[in-house]
Amino acid sequence: MSKYLHYGVLALGACAAGAQAQTNVQIYARLNVSAEYVKASATTGGPRLSQQRVSGNRSVLGFRGSEDLGGGVSAIFQIEGSLSPDTGAGELARRDTRVGLDGAYGTLFAGHWATAYNTSTASLDPFYPTTAGYMSIISNGAAAAVDNVSNVYSFDRRQANSVHYWSRPWKGLGVRLTHGVAEERPANGAKPSLTSVAAIYEQGPWYATLAHERHRAYQGPGHNDSGTKLAVARRFGDTRVALLAERLEYETAAGGLDRNAFYVSVSHQMGAHGVRFGLARAGDGKGASGNRVGFVRGGADTGATHVTLGYDYTLSKRTSLYAYVTHLDNEDNASYDFAINSVDAAPGATLKGAALGMRHAF
Repeated sequence: MSKYLHYGVLALGACAAGAQAQTNVQIYARLNVSAEYVKASATTGGPRLSQQRVSGNRSVLGFRGSEDLGGGVSAIFQIEGSLSPDTGAGELARRDTRVGLDGAYGTLFAGHWATAYNTSTASLDPFYPTTAGYMSIISNGAAAAVDNVSNVYSFDRRQANSVHYWSRPWKGLGVRLTHGVAEERPANGAKPSLTSVAAIYEQGPWYATLAHERHRAYQGPGHNDSGTKLAVARRFGDTRVALLAERLEYETAAGGLDRNAFYVSVSHQMGAHGVRFGLARAGDGKGASGNRVGFVRGGADTGATHVTLGYDYTLSKRTSLYAYVTHLDNEDNASYDFAINSVDAAPGATLKGAALGMRHAF
């Protein structure tokens, strides 16, 4: 045997030994691509927009697994990267990435992961995460990969430098906690951090959650923001109805700013055919006129309505086709936008879109 072949055999043996030490190692992906036509009555860069495009809709490629440590405890890991089938772009660990422990008392992990507030209601939006997703209004935009300073307004967050605990469900009730540590040091002297908690009940046809998230010093020293939402969903045979109410409160140098919103979704499945409906409504922002944090503005006529109707066709348990039409109508002083694949809406703009897409998972 040549020395090169000998070294090759040794290397293969080392890899095999490493593989045997792991259990349940999985390579997975979720691909979601749509061809879209979008229109805006006004944008910040010009009076009108009419555009054809292909959107990647937060596709992912990842690796996850666990190792049995004995005594009912396992080490767990996940490395999930962003993937853009429309452009070929991507980053290795840009999505949910963690390492931690799982046992009888729950799951404890650290990494870059969606907050408890975010995950508590994401499944109630049948258009999440696409151009038509409820993040246009609910949670004040989408923050796919952020820390305490890179985004200071959204409550739909995947938080860097965060620690998480998920309890084991007891009679259908579980608790999730997230803490984004105060690692960043902005020039204004603040020490921003995040704390997020969600109580989740899921049993039989019922799903309910109460979630709260606190952002400390995001708008500067001494200014704290909070989001609170209550949601309930129930299945009636092949139909699921969900209701969500949310209140966001910001403390800024220009004074307080708060806003109420709600969301309703209905999903009905008929064999391979699915019909989806979503309606989000933002009320006027309460606060000084002109005060703005993200999409939320203070003053009269700062609300918006976003409605979407869609259809899914299931080709297999891993593959489906979908289509939807979506309409986002801003009041005169509001500038809500599609949270994913935005069009840079101007105040008072009406946004419309139609999409034909495909999902595949492995």
